[in-house]
This record gives sequence, C-alpha cells and structure tokens, in this order.
Amino acid sequence: MTVKIEHIEVCIDNIESLHYAQLGGATRIELCSSLALGGLTPSIGLMKQAAKISSIPVYAMIRPRQGDFLFSSQDIEIMLEDIHAAKQADLQGVVVGVLNAQSQVDSDVLCSLINEARGLGITFHRAIDQCTAPMAALDSIMSAGCERVLTSGLQPNALDGTGMLAKMVNYCGENLSIMAGAGVTAGNVTDIIERSGVQEIHLSGKSTRPSKMLQYTNQIHMGSSDVDDFSIPVTSAERIAAVIRSLEQ
Repeated sequence: MTVKIEHIEVCIDNIESLHYAQLGGATRIELCSSLALGGLTPSIGLMKQAAKISSIPVYAMIRPRQGDFLFSSQDIEIMLEDIHAAKQADLQGVVVGVLNAQSQVDSDVLCSLINEARGLGITFHRAIDQCTAPMAALDSIMSAGCERVLTSGLQPNALDGTGMLAKMVNYCGENLSIMAGAGVTAGNVTDIIERSGVQEIHLSGKSTRPSKMLQYTNQIHMGSSDVDDFSIPVTSAERIAAVIRSLEQ
C-alpha cells in the first residue's frame, strides 16, 4: 500500500548534495550551511547557485549563529538582510525560528521577518521543539502566516514524537502543515506518517565521500581534531530514494 505524502524535503549544506537530493527524488530543498550545527544561513553564493540549478523549490535557512533561538537586535538585523538576499537570489522561501527568554515564539520578531520575506514561502523550524507551550506556539506561528512548521514532536527524533505530531496535525488542521523531521529513515518513515498523519517529511539522507585530492597531509586539522577534513559530508541519493520506495511499498 502506498502511503501518500505531499513533500519530501531534504536539508543540504553544499551544492554537490543538491544534485544528489534531486536525483533521489526530493520535492523541496532546505538550503543551509553547517548542518553539523543544526543548519545555519547559507552564503549568498550558495543561494544563487542553488537557484540557478535547482528544478525544485529551495528554502534558505535563516539562522545567523549556532545555539539557542533568542536573538539580539544585531542578530535580527542580520536575519533581515539574509532574507533580502534570499529574495534577490530568487529562492522560493525561507526557514526561520525565533523565541523569547521564556521559550515562547517571539511573535513581534517573527512578524518582522515574515514582512521582510513577503512573497516567499515561510517554514518555522525546530525552534518549536524548545517551546514550553507547543500549542500556544502553533497559535503564534499560524497567526503570523507561516506555511508549515518543522518539528520532531518535542522529542529527540520524529519516531519518538509521533504522539505529539498527531496532536499537532489535529490541532492545526489545514491552517498549518506539520512536517516531521529528525531521524527520518527508510526504516521508520512509514510508521512516522501512519502514526502522526503528517503530509510532509524532512531528512538529510547524510553520507560521506572521500576526498578527491591525490596527495595531502593530514597532520593538522582545520577545526576539531574529531572531524576528518578529508571525508566530505554529502546527501545520499540512494537514501532519499529508499525513503520514497518505503512509502510506495
């Protein structure tokens, strides 16, 4: 039996992965930098190149730094500029998330970001998974005019969060799409959808490839010594395709 789904969104942080995501069957791209940090704002160059070569909608992550979602006035100015850059690059949407010190949606800042993004699609990201009152957060997100919210159902992964995801789907109805993300694989995607009723899923399909350099020295590291600088993180087209096959079986 085929499980119906509206969108399979793949998050990527390099242009090579865009090709693989499309090859695997993605229907929308979340464009980031630094997926290892949860996803930060991509460069203007990456935005422009993605818009140039993508045959599916591309939404740019608007997150100026790692860490929490309580942003300073200067952070917000950066986010507004980055949204403008996404519009200038002819992307289809942006992905945002802002909270106040009480872990509630900062409606004033969110509305400012959405006003800057007028004409673009808007996804509210997993900042909602840090909210103390998720249903009130959904009210704020719907009132602001977002299209969807990306969430794991307030759990470390979407499979564990299916109970809350189902509550969110029922609560929002057709006013806001609930997109399940975090830990989605070919092995659990059907369970997540059947238990929660979501119509959109989000995943990275992450893998790595070895460096194509013919000679190099690896005595030093560009960052953490735990990171292999000669193992390149990329999206696996096969892992994305495997998720789609699971939905069709």
